[in-house]
Amino acid sequence: MEMNATYNSFVAVGDSFTEGMSDLLPDGSYRGWADLLAARLAARTPGFRYANLAVRGKLIGQIVGEQVDLAAAMKADVVTLVGGLNDTLRPKCDMGRVRGLLEEAVERLAPSCGQLVLMRSPGRRGPVMERFRPRMEELFGYVDELAARHGALVVDLYGAEVLGDPRLWDLDRLHLTTEGHRRVAEAVWQALGLAPEEDWRAPLPPTVPPAWLARRIGDVRFARQHLGPWIGRRLTGRSSGDGRPAKRPELLPYLLGDDAPAAGPRS
Repeated sequence: MEMNATYNSFVAVGDSFTEGMSDLLPDGSYRGWADLLAARLAARTPGFRYANLAVRGKLIGQIVGEQVDLAAAMKADVVTLVGGLNDTLRPKCDMGRVRGLLEEAVERLAPSCGQLVLMRSPGRRGPVMERFRPRMEELFGYVDELAARHGALVVDLYGAEVLGDPRLWDLDRLHLTTEGHRRVAEAVWQALGLAPEEDWRAPLPPTVPPAWLARRIGDVRFARQHLGPWIGRRLTGRSSGDGRPAKRPELLPYLLGDDAPAAGPRS
């Protein structure tokens, strides 16, 4: 990538990871890495425009059906596409179908924008994720293939050991904290050829692991507040994103200090 390249517009496509959960703002809305990146790009480019079409809970088929054509029509300098991980976390997942839909998305987006950016999503270390890790790695292998064929960039968050640190994940164990999103924004910033401001892969300071009882209490709270409702939605075919609009559905100027408006209540 050209160092210190100029980008005038950015469109983000995806699910909760790109919407910004769980980087919570005081008003109850979410910010996230895409908003952080847009703010940094806007600070160096007058008239910079930004849209974020991502909605939590979306499967790759929904992303293709609801977001991809809109993003392609915007003809932005940068488009980020992160999707398919929600599919891999379902009890039953047709990976062939996921691959086909991801390919369809890339084939539509790559010719329509200046630079398409794909990602190998981060994965929290822990026993729950181990069950789904083979599917995730199959998905990421295909992301690499598509990027090579279509000239897209790949930001390898999965390969960054620090992003597996549980301290960078929210209580739901599915979404990054504010610090996690900040590091992702820096990773994409650098992938776009912009001068590094920090080492986003730097490990967190050493800490004393929590005691056994504290871990068990945390496990119980996680199961009651997050895992149970998540399983319930899977069994009933519902999604946390049902009925939610995109947080920034139009490609409009991004005003510095103007955080994205809330897309409904947090829960």
